[in-house]
Amino acid sequence: MKKLWSWIKNNPNRSMFLLPIILVAGISISHVVSWYDIANPYNWAIYLSIAIEIGAITALVAVTNQIKGGIWFMFGLVTFIQMVGNIFYSFKEIDEASELFKSWVELTGPIWEMMGTDIEDTVGMKRWLAFLEGGLLPIISLTSLHFFVKYEKPQESDENVEEVVEVNKKTEEILEVNENNQITNNKEPRLGE
Repeated sequence: MKKLWSWIKNNPNRSMFLLPIILVAGISISHVVSWYDIANPYNWAIYLSIAIEIGAITALVAVTNQIKGGIWFMFGLVTFIQMVGNIFYSFKEIDEASELFKSWVELTGPIWEMMGTDIEDTVGMKRWLAFLEGGLLPIISLTSLHFFVKYEKPQESDENVEEVVEVNKKTEEILEVNENNQITNNKEPRLGE
């Protein structure tokens, strides 16, 4: 536990990318379980949803590291399954009679009408809300994972340090421009010379 805390303290930016990944993975696993539970025993649904989360993470790491093969197909497939599971769970949980849902429809109704959805179509509005609440979770998580994999802590290289030392050892030269726009070189003596 001390090593983990030490790593977090030494890598605060990178560890912040882990937070949404961990939180969304837990939520997504429970959401996808409800979708897999339609056609599988409950314990299998749990195993399958955990496998999908692990598959998504490994697929994104492989894509980020440019591993060749059918990785894009796998990445697309597991992301699609995550999205379907999260959207299904969100759709199932929306209570169209609640004040929150009615307020959301009133607020966003003009947007959905412009897109061709009748605001009186409760099922259509539930679909939009489920997509926004559940469908974007895998995208957020996978984007954070991509940044986590690609993020490199800026470090001073040894070359920069050597250059600074080398510059300090050299004598300073002052360049002057005379009346004829010609540059002249005047060496300024260093202290102690």
